[in-house]
Amino acid sequence: MISLSVWRFLRRWGGVCLLLLGLAACACPAKLATAPTPTPGTLYVDASQRLGSISPLVYGANFGPWSVVPYDLWPVAQESGITFLRYPGGEWGDRNALRPYHIDQLMTLAEMIGAEPHICVRLLDGTPEAAAELVRYANVEKEYNVRYWSIGNEPNLFPDYSIDQLNADWRAIAEAMEAVDPDIVLIGPNTNQFTGNPNTDPRDDDGRDWLHEFLLANGDMVDIVAVHRYPFPRGRTAAPATIEDLRANSAEWDTIIPNLRVVIQETTGRDLPIAIAEVNSHWSHAINGEGTPDSFYNAIWWADVLGRLIRQRVDIVAYFSLQSPPTTGGFGLLATSEVRPTYYVYQIYQRFGSELLYAVSDDPDVSIYAAQREDGALTLVVINLGPEEKVKPLFVRGFEIGEAAEVWLFDAEHEAEMIDTQEIASGDEIAVPAQSVSLYVFPQQ
Repeated sequence: MISLSVWRFLRRWGGVCLLLLGLAACACPAKLATAPTPTPGTLYVDASQRLGSISPLVYGANFGPWSVVPYDLWPVAQESGITFLRYPGGEWGDRNALRPYHIDQLMTLAEMIGAEPHICVRLLDGTPEAAAELVRYANVEKEYNVRYWSIGNEPNLFPDYSIDQLNADWRAIAEAMEAVDPDIVLIGPNTNQFTGNPNTDPRDDDGRDWLHEFLLANGDMVDIVAVHRYPFPRGRTAAPATIEDLRANSAEWDTIIPNLRVVIQETTGRDLPIAIAEVNSHWSHAINGEGTPDSFYNAIWWADVLGRLIRQRVDIVAYFSLQSPPTTGGFGLLATSEVRPTYYVYQIYQRFGSELLYAVSDDPDVSIYAAQREDGALTLVVINLGPEEKVKPLFVRGFEIGEAAEVWLFDAEHEAEMIDTQEIASGDEIAVPAQSVSLYVFPQQ
């Protein structure tokens, strides 16, 4: 544990780096090195271009008292690969008061699946005293050592609530919480639907941007800047997304995250870590559609979105949600008695590496993400968003390929299974099945 004085210096004035969870890497994005121009039409990897550590907290999910992991699904929950639990996700925490037993339940589940817990205290009708008491219970009385805390959920949607109220209430609650435990990490403001487009980002009746104004007022206290994003449906009466809608959507994250970094830098003068604290394809309770959150194609979409967030060096990502019964929508990775397709995305990424490497594709339907594991293996996640198989030459630089690669596949017929080993040399063609996620694991020589 670093000293309080060092922590305060890093957080308030130190700029780009936060020492969180013992990570040695900076929380700010690594500057991308200039890569040789890849041959058009290929998948290109340069393992010599190391882009920094991948945060282990990008494999997170939301959870809350409104859902429960059925006993029969405990084994798959334990094997889910979820590393971060935001609790309670959604609006429940601003409509209800968290009790000590809720925190106990969170900690039991977090320990069971090996996830870092995150508690969101009440903002709407909440008080500094109530929030401070939750911190005292969790970190003093129970010694749970919960590091990650936030205050309120999507305050820009509260009825009859203003930006000025948010800024004042959030700060008062934050100060009370830190008075109990000065080492907590504050995440906020958890506003919804950020894209960086001033024509669509949340604004109040006077045209003021909620995120911008929050950071001007509280950028000195917040440790990690969090926003939410659900791209569909595009209106209260709009239909759920189609496969083609999702296919065209995932690339937006290559704009959203840079836009968010610009806002943070312009308002705070610093580069702060980023959390996408709630995310899924739909904010509605849509279910049983070809592109709704419970669909197979939602999993393909999410695999690509998650890859882009990793490449953009996001620090925390919390999918919405870990579990949901069909009566409340198709959000959950787990349903009532079975797993939903998006669950298998985490089975693939569990085997991905921890050090991000340079990888690029010029095909808008085919994405490639590269990393190196602690055992030295080179790992590649290759995603085909399109309806037809693609055959692509794979060029690998900066890594000596020796033994045959493991090939794992998630598609309509394979549940993130190892299907083969292949002898692949740099320049060889690989077949990327339609609407699929493939993982290639090249052992170190």
